Amino acid sequence: MRLRSLVQDALYLNWALPAAALPEPPEPLRYQTLEGQDGEPRAFASAILFRQTGLHMPHLPVVRFTYPQLNLRLYALDADRVPSVLFLDMLMPWWVGPAVRLVGEGPASVARFDYPRPSRDPDADEWHWRVRQGGVLEVTARRCAPPGGGALGSWQETVRFFRERPRGYMVSNGRLRRVETEHPRVEVWPMAVELGERSLLDAILPLGGTEGGAGEGWAAPHSAWLCPEVPFVFDLAVVPQVDLEATLPRAAASTRSATCSRSTSARAL
Repeated sequence: MRLRSLVQDALYLNWALPAAALPEPPEPLRYQTLEGQDGEPRAFASAILFRQTGLHMPHLPVVRFTYPQLNLRLYALDADRVPSVLFLDMLMPWWVGPAVRLVGEGPASVARFDYPRPSRDPDADEWHWRVRQGGVLEVTARRCAPPGGGALGSWQETVRFFRERPRGYMVSNGRLRRVETEHPRVEVWPMAVELGERSLLDAILPLGGTEGGAGEGWAAPHSAWLCPEVPFVFDLAVVPQVDLEATLPRAAASTRSATCSRSTSARAL
């Protein structure tokens, strides 16, 4: 089943997490890791906050859905060693969830959103995002200059590492489903971010608590950027051989020239 949409104002928040703190991925996936400064492997996660615009099937162009969404994902290699993402949860408004579960059988959860429109106001000093679903995620972001190179290479190589992944996987009804995607090159705004409350992240994927309920791994994003507009095409398929045990957590839960110090404080892994 092929679906098309336009993803707008997609804010990427990326983390390098201790691989040992994560649940085992479902077979045949394995996390894509990099050795940290302490000698322990780090795996990667992203929370992506965006607006799905005009989601539709090509043979039903009149029936379209537009709604805000947040998804939390981990980064893996599949059985073909293709760079992939593993979706832990997809948060969306209540009226969208039943349709998504019917069509895509994905791990959809209901949430409330307060999202800005940076692409409509690109000269604003900063923007604020808020998502509520049991816990809360609050983000303040502003545009900044691209940071220097890090453990994943240059800024451009870091963006490609997270964005250019042609396959996504999700666990649904005890089975692993695959999504084939296309990722055209698009405009990317480097962002400096500050996290307010982030109990929502810890509700979806607990990493070990600190006082206040936030796992230590969610303290500082590895990198952050915003894509004003991304044409998006994807195909849904079932990975035929896999019936899974439950290994993953239940789906839940100020100038342009400034550097991205807040969003890249964990770049040295």
